[in-house]
Amino acid sequence: MSINKDAKIYVAGHRGLVGSAIWGNLVSKGYTNLVGRTHSELDLLDGEATRQFFDKERPEYVILAAAFVGGIMANNIYRADFIYKNLQIQQNVIGESFRHGVKKLLFLGSTCIYPKNAPQPIPENALLTSTLEYTNEPYAIAKIAGLKLCESFNLQYGTNYIAVMPTNLYGPNDNFDLEKSHVLPAMIRKIHLAKLLNDGDFTSIRKDFARRPLAGITAESSDEEITSRLSDFGISRSSLTLWGTGEPLREFLWSEDMADASVFILENVDFADIKGSNSEVRNCHINIGTGIEHSISDVANIIKNVVQYEGDIKWNPTKPNGTMRKLCDVSKLHSLGWHHRIELTDGIRMIYDWYLNE
Repeated sequence: MSINKDAKIYVAGHRGLVGSAIWGNLVSKGYTNLVGRTHSELDLLDGEATRQFFDKERPEYVILAAAFVGGIMANNIYRADFIYKNLQIQQNVIGESFRHGVKKLLFLGSTCIYPKNAPQPIPENALLTSTLEYTNEPYAIAKIAGLKLCESFNLQYGTNYIAVMPTNLYGPNDNFDLEKSHVLPAMIRKIHLAKLLNDGDFTSIRKDFARRPLAGITAESSDEEITSRLSDFGISRSSLTLWGTGEPLREFLWSEDMADASVFILENVDFADIKGSNSEVRNCHINIGTGIEHSISDVANIIKNVVQYEGDIKWNPTKPNGTMRKLCDVSKLHSLGWHHRIELTDGIRMIYDWYLNE
């Protein structure tokens, strides 16, 4: 299915890590009729507001990148929010896309949909074969429901809704909140703050918190108050303590690579191309990743070198590791004709530069 460059494309979540990268990729490829709404302009949890938006805008294509997301701490604490909000967003956007005759929809999920003990690398057909990782089970179930909603609309109504499952992402517009961010941006900010504390640079620490606030810290906070608050996150004057053992292996994908893969699939792949010939149609989603994994401790050391932090990095094994391995099998994606470009060390340099200058 070819897409005209002036076709109206709605990018839900266009300000986030995923959506902003996809928006930028579409613009770079010459698409001229993009539609986005901030959360304050359109609350996708509100079914009536979502319907009114679709009534007014009538997009031809929809990219559903809006989601309630976070790292292992947030997933474990806000379990109800992660399942309820994501189910509601998906129900509203996919439902209105169907009611308004959207030609094609791209649904962005996550590789956390796969079982905790899935075979490595994880093929698409590992879905629903065993128990999920407990810490992110509510989010995973919501994303599985979204994937199945797309698949089921396709099978019953002949729609063309494609679900893609990106691996761990990082890049411009990432969330660096110390309590709610994913592992890589969280480590970047913690190691950056550890360097500043190690250098005794409280002026820069205050500037960091002025841009990205942390409860309990203001511009007027004393050096002692700042030091005490940073210790809540394992940051001391001479060392940084991170969660877990550092042994889990993770795959990381630069967000702009993910966006390029997503637009490639939007432009070139239809449901008919991937549903296969079995009478029971399952697992038509597509993994998006690099097929390369790194231990969390190795990632921390790469960041340490990029940031030029001279303190020690320690690990707290009493805190959860999460899944020990989570590597995508990207053979389906490669067979469709797409490969990643940005390797991890280069990407960490790029995101740290963005963090400092954004």
